[in-house]
Amino acid sequence: MRWDGQKIAAEAAQALPGLALAGHQRSVRTPEFAGVTFHEVHAKSALNKVPEASAMPFRWTVNPMRGCLHACTYCFARPTHEYLGLGPDEDFQTQIVVKTNVVDVLTAELRRPSWRHEHVALGTNTDPYQRAEGRYALMPGIIGALAHSGTPMSLLTKGTLLRRDIPLLTEAAGEVGVSVAVSLAIGDEALQQAIEPGTPTPRARLGLIRAVREAGLECGVLVAPVMPWLTDSTAHLDGLFRDLAEAGASWVTTIPLHLRGPVRPLMLSWLAEHRPELVRNYRRLYGNGAYVPEEYRRWLSERVRPLRRRYGLHGPSAAPLEGAGSPAGGRAGTSGAGPGAVPSGAGPSGAGLDAGSGARSSGAGSSPSPWRVRPAAVLATPEGALAGALAGAVQPALF
Repeated sequence: MRWDGQKIAAEAAQALPGLALAGHQRSVRTPEFAGVTFHEVHAKSALNKVPEASAMPFRWTVNPMRGCLHACTYCFARPTHEYLGLGPDEDFQTQIVVKTNVVDVLTAELRRPSWRHEHVALGTNTDPYQRAEGRYALMPGIIGALAHSGTPMSLLTKGTLLRRDIPLLTEAAGEVGVSVAVSLAIGDEALQQAIEPGTPTPRARLGLIRAVREAGLECGVLVAPVMPWLTDSTAHLDGLFRDLAEAGASWVTTIPLHLRGPVRPLMLSWLAEHRPELVRNYRRLYGNGAYVPEEYRRWLSERVRPLRRRYGLHGPSAAPLEGAGSPAGGRAGTSGAGPGAVPSGAGPSGAGLDAGSGARSSGAGSSPSPWRVRPAAVLATPEGALAGALAGAVQPALF
């Protein structure tokens, strides 16, 4: 193998100067990943415990890497890079932390007498099948360790490298519960390449869904995030739902875009460059908050409902209500917003545009509304758990 010459030998755990990387072994650059630095670390643990206060139905996650080559502008996990002393923007997609010993550590943890074989979620922070997995090949060992220990698992990805491991997942499904979901929210390839340039194309991900289904596994789809005025038009959603149905998707859930912490300025900057006419509308829709208003979630639910019926695509069992995206106790949309907030009862058109188009609407208004927050549903299945992960219910401690 061409990477054999780069295998690391065990070294004493140390922190990388300037970065909060305990167990750092070495940093590597390679021509195949131009502009990217891989920071290889020896992790002390592989299983991450979900906080007891979380509504998630699983209590454990495994994340073999931190940072993501998918480079999705809107990625909710970007702020977690700041915990390492790295930035949430370029650093998130060029400074990738790889837990090279994750399989050995996980195997040892799963052998402990105290391990209760609880559900483990994969893909709750950064994508386990991003391109770097082709270099490090950590997932086959992770899947095998979980299956052989009798531990059920769920997996969420945008990465078509999952195809490589379909036989392993099929075999694992004969021993434990296995749930697979693909994230696909953009049917327009030009938009996909502009806002998530490191991800496989929509067509490639549709092919992945087909491959998973043909292998006899269920494959759900997270249409997430739905981006106001960019991907929430009836035409776009209808085309996407049609393609998902034709690919054999087992279930579909939609989750609107949320803009927490540093993701908000990154998204607004992207809009300023690519769709400047939408910047004002985003500011009005989100106000001072990170989440869309309750009215928008209702509007999105109503828009999606007939598409579900048309294409026979139900939601995952016990997943958040369609359009859910605000964690319990959080503030949605225009919390603290003054004049210019989206008027009560309006969908995106309330911010001055018809949904999914650049045309002015006649329903614009300026009165503020005290948006109510819909509590996140308790997610009782692996499928619902995957939906909840992108809805924002997973806490930073998972990462």
